[in-house]
Amino acid sequence: MTLAARLKPYPAMKDSGVEWLGKVPEHWEVERLRNTAEMRVSNVDKHTKDDEQHVRLCNYVNVYKNDCIRAAMPFMRATASAEEIKRFRLETGDVLITKDSESWNDIGVPALVEEPANDLICGYHLALLRPFSDRLYGSYLFRALLSTAVSYQFHVEANGVTRYGLSHAAIKSIWLPLPPLPEQTAIVRFLDHYDRKIRRYISVKQKLIGLLEEQKQAIIHRAVTRGLDPNVPFKPSGVEWLGDVPEHWEALRTKYVFGEVDRRSTTGEETHLSMSQKLGLVPSDMVQSSLTSESYVGGKLCEAEDLVLNRLKAHLGVFALAKQAGVISPDYSVFRKKRPMNTTYFELVLRSPACRRELRIRAKGIVEGFWRLYTDDFYDIRVPVPPVPEQDLIIAELDQATTDTDTAISRANREIELLNEYRTRLIADVVTGKLDVRGYNVVKESDDTAPEGG
Repeated sequence: MTLAARLKPYPAMKDSGVEWLGKVPEHWEVERLRNTAEMRVSNVDKHTKDDEQHVRLCNYVNVYKNDCIRAAMPFMRATASAEEIKRFRLETGDVLITKDSESWNDIGVPALVEEPANDLICGYHLALLRPFSDRLYGSYLFRALLSTAVSYQFHVEANGVTRYGLSHAAIKSIWLPLPPLPEQTAIVRFLDHYDRKIRRYISVKQKLIGLLEEQKQAIIHRAVTRGLDPNVPFKPSGVEWLGDVPEHWEALRTKYVFGEVDRRSTTGEETHLSMSQKLGLVPSDMVQSSLTSESYVGGKLCEAEDLVLNRLKAHLGVFALAKQAGVISPDYSVFRKKRPMNTTYFELVLRSPACRRELRIRAKGIVEGFWRLYTDDFYDIRVPVPPVPEQDLIIAELDQATTDTDTAISRANREIELLNEYRTRLIADVVTGKLDVRGYNVVKESDDTAPEGG
C-alpha cells in the first residue's frame, strides 16, 4: 500500500478564503505572517569597525545552501553594535529567509535556526522571522515556507529587473495555513521522518553517480593517454601526470598544438555563451550566468571547434569545446588549433582529472583574490599527440565504451529529480491540509524502506 493510500484526507474541510490555497481542514486557521511572527530585516554587513563587537554573520549563502543553521557551521566574521547584536542575535526556532537575489526564484528560501550562539547574528539580505510561541512553531513555519503554495507568494511579490527583492510589507502579508500547535508538531515529525528517508536515498544515488563518473574517467584517461591497443610498444613520455605513451606518439607542449586568439565583440550581439562543468560551453540561457547583456560588449569571440578555458575563480582549468561561434566572458581564454587534429580528443585530455591537477599546479598570482592560469604557463604543459587517424578512432571507441555509463548516470540523475519532486509534493500536500498525518506512526516506518510515491 502506498503512502498516499494510507494517509486519508481530513474529514471536514472549509474554504480558506485564499484563492491559491483552496480548501483547508475545518479547524485550521489561515493567517497573514504578521499575525503569527515578528519580522526583523538586518542591516548588518561584513564591515569591521573598531568601536563595535566581534560577531559571526549568518549570511545569504548560509541560508540558501542549508536547511538548518547550527552554531558550528563556518560563518563570516564581522562587527556589530550592541543594539544590532541584541536585535539580530539568532534564537532557537527562528526562521531566516533570503530577501534579495539575482533570480526571482531564489527569493524566500528558508532555513531553521537549530543551534544559536551568543555571537551569531542575522546578516544583510536576509529577513529574520521569530514566531509568536502561542501560535506558531518555527519548525512548522520552515516547512510551510518550503511548500510551493506558500513560496509562490514570494515569487509573485518579488520586484526587480536584474536584481529581485521583497518589501517588508510583502513578507508580512503572505498567507499561512495555520493548524493548532499539537498538529504542527505532528506535521513536522512526519515531514522530518520522510525527509530523512528521501535524503538517504538521494545520497545513495549520488554516490552511485560518483562511482560511475570515476569509472568513465578511468576509461577515458586510459584511452587518451595509452591508446586502444595494449600490445603496442610504449616509451616514457617524460611527463609525470602522463606516464608511458605509445612509442609512435608525441608528447608536445601545448604551444605547438594551440595558439591563443583574442578577438573582441564590439556590439555584444553575438550568441552569448557560458561555461558549465556539466554541459560544457553552451548558450547562456541554458545556465545561470552572472554576466549581463551589456558586459558582453568587449567579450571574447570564439568559433566552432575552439577550445575555451576558464582560467579564473572557482572553475580554474575547466575546458570546453565550442560547438558554435559566439561571445564569451573576458575571463575565458580562447585557443585555436595550429595543426590538423580531432579537437574532441584534446578536449578530453585537457578535461581529465590528471591534466586539470597539472593546470592548477601551474596557476599563480592572485587577481582580486583568485588564482589565475596565465597563457605562458598553459603553453608549457605537455600533452599526448597521437596521429590524427588514431585520434578519430579513440573518440569513436569512447563514444561506444561510455554509452552504458552515461545511460546509468542519466537514469540515476532522473531518479534524484523524481525524489525531489516527490518531496516537494509531499510537503505541499501535508502543510496545506490535503493529507491528514495526525494519526500516522512514524516509529513503525523503517528508515531503510524506500520512500513511496502515489
